[in-house]
Amino acid sequence: MSEDKDLERLQAKRLEEMRKNLSSQQEKEKIAALQKEQKDKKSSPREIVIKQLGYRGLEVLQNAEYQFPKETEIIVLKLSELISSGDITEVLDGGNLLELFRSVGINVRMKTKINVEKDGKFVSLSDKLGKSSSADE
Repeated sequence: MSEDKDLERLQAKRLEEMRKNLSSQQEKEKIAALQKEQKDKKSSPREIVIKQLGYRGLEVLQNAEYQFPKETEIIVLKLSELISSGDITEVLDGGNLLELFRSVGINVRMKTKINVEKDGKFVSLSDKLGKSSSADE
C-alpha cells in the first residue's frame, strides 16, 4: 500500500510540474503575441508618410522612389520623424512633395499630359495635333 501512496504522490507531483510548464508556456506565448502586436503597430517610415499624403502625393512618392531610391529613402525617413513628432501636421499633396524634392536638389520627373476640349470632350493634345496634321494633308 505504501508503494501505491508513493506512486500517487509522484504522479501528483509530476502532474503539478506539467501544469506549471503549461501555464508558463502559455504566458510566454501571450508575451510573444503582445510583442508582435506592438511591432505591427509601429508603422514603417514609408507607411507614416503615405498616411499623410494627399492628392497625387503617392504618385510623386512612387516616381521619386523609382528614380532616386536611396535619396528618397532618406527623405521619407526624415519626413516620418517630423510627422511622428508633430512638426508636420498638414496633408502633403503631390505639388508640395514635388516642391520638397526639388528644393533639396532631386529633380523628380513626372509624366505630364495636356488635355484640350474638343466638341465637349477632353482629348489629349498629342491626339488632337496628330489628327489635325493628318487631316491637313
